[in-house]
This record gives sequence, structure tokens and C-alpha cells, in this order.
Amino acid sequence: MDPKAIELLSRAYGIDSWLIETAERAQDRVLRPWAKMDGIAQYNQAKVLEAFHYARVSEACLHGSTGYGYGDAGREKLDQVYARAFGAEAAFVRSQFVSGTHAIACALFAATAPHRPLICATGTPYDTLKPVLGKVSEPGTVAGQGSSVSIVEIAADGSIDTEAILKIASKLKDPPVVFLQRSCGYTWRESYSVGEIGSAIQAIRASVPEATFVVDNCYGEFVEDVEPAEAGADLVCGSLIKNPGGGLCAMGGYVAGKTAAVERVAARLTCPGAASHVGALPSGHREQFQGFFVAPSIVAQAVKGAIFAGRFFEELGFEVLPHPAAPRTDIIQGVKLGSRERVQAFCRGVQRASAVNAFVKPVAAPLPGYEDGIIMAGGTFVQGSSIELSCDAPMREPYAVFLQGGLSVEHSMIGAWFAAHEMEKEDLLPSAERRDLP
Repeated sequence: MDPKAIELLSRAYGIDSWLIETAERAQDRVLRPWAKMDGIAQYNQAKVLEAFHYARVSEACLHGSTGYGYGDAGREKLDQVYARAFGAEAAFVRSQFVSGTHAIACALFAATAPHRPLICATGTPYDTLKPVLGKVSEPGTVAGQGSSVSIVEIAADGSIDTEAILKIASKLKDPPVVFLQRSCGYTWRESYSVGEIGSAIQAIRASVPEATFVVDNCYGEFVEDVEPAEAGADLVCGSLIKNPGGGLCAMGGYVAGKTAAVERVAARLTCPGAASHVGALPSGHREQFQGFFVAPSIVAQAVKGAIFAGRFFEELGFEVLPHPAAPRTDIIQGVKLGSRERVQAFCRGVQRASAVNAFVKPVAAPLPGYEDGIIMAGGTFVQGSSIELSCDAPMREPYAVFLQGGLSVEHSMIGAWFAAHEMEKEDLLPSAERRDLP
């Protein structure tokens, strides 16, 4: 760590020397997983570059369109780039998706119509997706359109319970749509690797060959050297203000996968007949192309920041998930804090480390789509961007925060120091002797 940076942090923000020493020790112990992430980023960068060359992206592709967006060559090339890089037959990338949840919802509605049953194979989905699933009495939801919804909890060992899924599928009249959430969401569990998702798809498809598999890929793009479409998923969904936007996209989402399945989603977002052939973006496609091009590098920075944070907070005495030495499948680092006061202090620290709105004090509040009060921190250049340094937590047991993003590992490290400093100021760090972990 740079001595001048340490001196500045100590002088300007009052961060105690022992916290800096703990951070230095943590950094020394994450060099090996950092190096592994650099190798993954290099491969993914080569893959994205090859996709640009395959699609013959030109300067003209950066310009936008108006009205219906007919004949927008840049938009069509962008779809090709995403499909190629993600190992999919087709992709549908649009600023008209208002969030990752919107892209997932369109995929689920398209895949379950007409009245096909839905099996959520990785437990209860993320909070914002629960209203999409809905109840039979709620029009406009998956259940409300006549599709049965089954939730299969994960197995005791944390794995995807394929036996329970097959047991439900065997009782269904129609082949199911199987939904798999890659990220842990607000659940204290490991996120699933592409390999684990692929194994579940293979096992289920062997018995139910007509099943359709939809994967929520949010927070996972470019963390590994393989994507869910390459592992057999029919539809893969995500947000452009997360990993694939590279910190440059101001809005949007994508779906990628099998051509027919993607076209059904496109028709759901727009309308039958127009489907993927429309969707104007007057400001042009430069941010979408450039964001995707730098995404492998930006994602690697975010993962390295998460690895550091995991080791740093473990050194400070907290339970973290995933473990700093564990393989990574998304950019999220969970830290179990154990109390409302610690969560609030942690989030104040991350907010104070932000470039924008650093002076704002985050507080828990009700948000649309969430069951509990949510506290969020992150003065991001793009509202809600979680490829930028941010964290959020539901105000419920076990009072864990979920830290994600960071356009640079240096900023992620500073954010971790600030979070620890805020807890220390209120005497909220563990009172037990600070551990010197191997």
C-alpha cells in the first residue's frame, strides 16, 4: 500500500493506523486470488474483442436512431456482440428494460405463456421478483396469468435440489419453466457457479427434455470464463447498470439464449410482429458498446475489491461469505454484522467513501418490491448502479450487508476502510482479540 495514501487517509479522515495495518495484512493475503482473477479477465477480454470483430462493429454502429428504430444497424450489431461473447444463439439488448428485474420478468412471462408451470429451483427469489410471481388472485403476475408457481428450497448442503425439482416436474401436466438465480440475493448462502447451474440443467433436462431454463445472471457476468448460455440455459437475463455495462451504461438490460426464446421475450417487451426489430436510442450506442468492451476489466476490479473486503472484515472478526480464498461466481461480498447499529455504521462508511453524495446519511426505508426496510449506500454516477461501489442490506436477521462493485480495486479498498472506521468510531467492532488468520 502506498505510504502517501496511508498518510492522507490518516490525516484527512482520521482512520487509525491499526486499521491500515490490518488492511495491509489482508492485501498481502489476497495476491494469489487476485492473480487468478486477472487471468479470467484476460480471457474474457479476448472473448469480447473476438465478438466485436465477428460482428464487424464500425464507427457507424455507435450512432443511434429515433422513432421506431427500424434499421438501427448499431442496435443489431450490439445484439450480435452480446450473443457471441455469451455463447448464445441470439441476444436482445435494450435501454427500454428499466432494470434487471424487468428483463427477468419479461423472460418469465414469455417462457411461461400460455400457462406453463414455473419452478423456482434456487429457493425463494430475490425480493424484487416476488411481486412478479404473485398469486392466482393477482392479475398481471405469473401466477395471475394461470401459471402455477413452485418454490424449491435449496438442499441442506447449499446445493440445488434436483431431486425435489424432478419430483415436482413429474406431477405436472406440461413441461415446466425452471428458474435459477445465480446470485445469493439477500440469502446467506454461496452464490452458484455456472458449473453448478449447468449440472442442474443437465440433470433435469435428462428427465424433462422439454423444460425451459431461465437464469438470472445479475452480478455474475464475466466473473467466470464461461456464461450460463454455454451451460445449457435457454434464457439468460441481466442488467446493464451491473456487470456488462462496465460502469458506463446509464440504463437497460439484456436477455440472451436460444433464438426462438429470445424472440418471445422481445415480443413481450415490445409487441408481436415488431419484437426485436424496434427500439430506438437517439443518444446512440457508444456507451453500450464501450461499456461491454471494458466490462471484463471492470468486473475483475470489482471482484478483487470483494476478495479484499472479505479478507479484511474476516481479519476484523466478522463472518464473511464467500471466503476470501473461495472461487468467485459473482461480485458480491457478504459480511454478517449481527446488529442493526453495525449495518447502519457500515453503510455510512461506504457512503462517505463515495464520489457523489458522500455527505448523505443512508437510512433504512421501504422500497417498492422489498418486504423489509432496505438501507442502501453508494454515491454512484448512475443511480442504482451496482458495478460501482455500493452496498445494501435488508433490516432483518442476521443483519448482513452485501457489498458489491467498485470501478477500481483501490476505491473498493478505501470503501472497506471507511466502513470499518465508522464502526470503530461507535465502538461496534468485535471486542474479541483481533485474529491473525493464516
